[in-house]
Amino acid sequence: MRIMVTGGVRSGKSKHTEGLFDDAAVISYLAPGRPADGQDPEWDARVARHRSRRPAHWVTVETAALDDACRAASGSVLIDCLRTWLTAAMDTGQLWEATTEEAYAAMSLRIDSLCHALADRPVAVVVTNEVGLGVVPSHRSGVMFRDLLGTVNQRVAAVCDEVHLVIAGRVLKL
Repeated sequence: MRIMVTGGVRSGKSKHTEGLFDDAAVISYLAPGRPADGQDPEWDARVARHRSRRPAHWVTVETAALDDACRAASGSVLIDCLRTWLTAAMDTGQLWEATTEEAYAAMSLRIDSLCHALADRPVAVVVTNEVGLGVVPSHRSGVMFRDLLGTVNQRVAAVCDEVHLVIAGRVLKL
């Protein structure tokens, strides 16, 4: 079963997702966000909170190459989250100043590859932020990011069997 878990920032998505794996013996936790590095104390604290909740037997892989990591993973796969993956992809591709068309073209193959890798997994749960539930971006790059994340979410949801929406710690199965 493949499940996408979406919702607003700090809505309880990660906690819900981790609870879906209570009985799983082998978990590969794929973290595409930047690792804690001492440069941003708030980010480092957030990463530490996430790490402290995970059982010691879970294997954590910190990488933005989600497609490759998903294919190579053992057991069930948990990806947390697509927003940080898209941020890393836009950073490495230097897409923040690109036109919308250039950014979509650059991301299209990466999105395809991720969707194919997920479709081949018997058990995978993917966390993402739902767009449109937060602040409206005031800059062109923010609008482009929001729109790209909406596209990523739709494409990944299409290869999932279920989508869970988390609002204020409550879960709705869509």
